[in-house]
Amino acid sequence: MPESILAFADRLWNGEVSTLDVHPVHAALPEFREGEEIAAGLHWYKGLATCNTIDSGDGLVMFDTGTRQDQQPLFESVRRWRAESPLVAAVYSHHHVDHIFGTAGFEAEATEKAWVRPQVYAHARVAGHFDRYRKTRGWNTAINRRQFAIDVARFQWPGEYRYPDVTYHERLTYSRGDLTFELHHGRGETDDATWLFVPERKWLFPGDLVIWAVPNAGNPQKVQRYCGEWAAALRQMAALKPEIMSAGHGFPLTGHDRIHALLTDTAEFLESLEEQVLTLMNTGSNLDRVLHEVEIPQRLLDKPYLRPVYDHPQFILRNIWRLYGGWYDNEPDNLLPAPRRQQAEEWVALAGGIDRVLSRAAELGEAGDYRMACHLVEMAVIARPDASEAHRLRTRIYRSRSEQAVSSMERNILNHAAQASEQGKRDLAGGW
Repeated sequence: MPESILAFADRLWNGEVSTLDVHPVHAALPEFREGEEIAAGLHWYKGLATCNTIDSGDGLVMFDTGTRQDQQPLFESVRRWRAESPLVAAVYSHHHVDHIFGTAGFEAEATEKAWVRPQVYAHARVAGHFDRYRKTRGWNTAINRRQFAIDVARFQWPGEYRYPDVTYHERLTYSRGDLTFELHHGRGETDDATWLFVPERKWLFPGDLVIWAVPNAGNPQKVQRYCGEWAAALRQMAALKPEIMSAGHGFPLTGHDRIHALLTDTAEFLESLEEQVLTLMNTGSNLDRVLHEVEIPQRLLDKPYLRPVYDHPQFILRNIWRLYGGWYDNEPDNLLPAPRRQQAEEWVALAGGIDRVLSRAAELGEAGDYRMACHLVEMAVIARPDASEAHRLRTRIYRSRSEQAVSSMERNILNHAAQASEQGKRDLAGGW
């Protein structure tokens, strides 16, 4: 008999399986692709993100609806579970494209069977983010090619979206059948996040406020995140004493004590980083000190649900700085800088030429000091963009560094640079 997703989650919790091997965001988990009922009346499906369908006794209510690629398999999975119950409502946890596209099959079905079209619920800011996506489609195409190692030149960010029908600001309570659906707003990964609690069942759906990893609170290419408010939302969830939690990415979890530990440990992690950054900022510090003096709580990183397999803790420090201090890093030469190529040419000339720079970069790489090796080889390639020997070394250094990375964001962005130098460029997504 196939292993259930709850049994698999137990093994993750107990350390028998690691998110280092089964990535909570990227892993497709084909063995669980069919979806399954994890409690009476609760269907769980994992695409890139988790899709949860609840039988209210008077129609189905879905929390998060998946990607465009999930539309048909999600529809088929739900229909194997509940063949004739209409989807009456769907809730978006936030505006990201792995959570918002799965209602299409159910809406087509409603038209065909003359059922009432499902209503989509979301926070009031979701529509504005869809508008932003349409304005920045090329930008989002480029940054996601880097972040997710998408090496397909024809990849395009979506240009059309299913906008919500019903929106709210702080809290909305929706009743259907035998159940109550309590929608709560909390800023975290996004400023439009919704988390859902079903009090009759003690079911919690935190969306991407929980992803079985270091929270996605830093992402270097994306808009602002909110660590302190994120932590506050997690503590609000813990106070409700949920018995089942289905995370936005990753795996469902049962048992009040385990859920409480995951929520409060994650809150403590975020609070620790924010408090340390603010302490340094309040001394008038520069960003460099923040990045290299804040202590990342290792005892929390060692938890099976807080490994830094997606976001990197140092990225989070930058986002906290940006929220409270803006973009300026308190380095006066960066206030109105010279073009980077001019800087690079000057440094390479001072070093005695590109060969000496490349030689030292190679030495640093061989010694395992990839941070400094990257700095030097980058200066060489910027100063001499047509130098094939510089690109060959850049490929080798960035690829070696990416292979050591635990964070998939770090790994994919670094490997993107390596792939670009194989084609004589610094970046493929932007073509430069």
